[in-house]
Amino acid sequence: MATEALVNKIIPFSSVDGPGNRTAIFLQGCNFDCLYCHNPETINLCVGCGACVAVCPVQALAWVDELEDMSRVHHSDEEWQRKHRLRGGHVTYDISKCVLCDACIKTCPHGSSPRIRHMTAEEVMAAVRRQVPYIRGITVSGGECTRQRDVLVELFSIAGKEGLNCLLDSNGTWDFSKDPELTAVTDGVMLDIKAYGAEDHRMITGRENTLVLANARYLAGIGKLPEVRTVIVPGLFNGEETVRSAAQMLQGYLDIAPIRYKLIKYRPMGVRKEYALYPTPDDAYMGRLKEMVAGMGFDAVVA
Repeated sequence: MATEALVNKIIPFSSVDGPGNRTAIFLQGCNFDCLYCHNPETINLCVGCGACVAVCPVQALAWVDELEDMSRVHHSDEEWQRKHRLRGGHVTYDISKCVLCDACIKTCPHGSSPRIRHMTAEEVMAAVRRQVPYIRGITVSGGECTRQRDVLVELFSIAGKEGLNCLLDSNGTWDFSKDPELTAVTDGVMLDIKAYGAEDHRMITGRENTLVLANARYLAGIGKLPEVRTVIVPGLFNGEETVRSAAQMLQGYLDIAPIRYKLIKYRPMGVRKEYALYPTPDDAYMGRLKEMVAGMGFDAVVA
């Protein structure tokens, strides 16, 4: 039986998830818990509490008392399987009825979403092919996409043979240096550098960043780091220090392949309300950061 991914959503056309017009696939589940996460509903897996079912205005969600086929669940989601076996049921989602009102997401007490589809790589590709030839490639994001690594290998193998550029948007916690199979079918990794300092990174995400920085250097060294990204959140951590240190780390790799540095303004929209207190950085500050990075040899800096 083919491995299935937990797909949160598929955006047919995107101009912000890599170069050119692309189809963006967002997978569910993340091993970070970033304080400023703008898509917190993608972090956790549904635990099947059923709170969302009653608030759905179009009955796109339903409670099923017995699990129909546990073998359909992605093999890495053992905790999800365990909880659902104990409960003896789960929430089902009918995408044909959904009006994307977000009532379920706003109601969920577990930072998740019931609007998840179990899709094989071929089923994802069937959705991608509807946009061909109007797209340049695909980008798989999350959550953290590398948590569903096996599907990525299969999906990118198919897409690459059909002439599509394949990118990952990752938090950098998968060791690409030890996975030549995935790295070979991936054209590039757009890597998030949340914070350069270990303490800041742990405070923001709950995890250390040793592997993140190692991945940045490894991918830059093989010419597969087209973009690094840092969200600038005044009052939470020293964004200027992170951007300067990250740029200095990557300077020596720019002659191998260009690296775009994307500086992202923190905005309170979509974040959990307890973390919506931080200010949005002003244009002058973002402009100074952009000039600093450009002055270090980066030809493409977006702020």
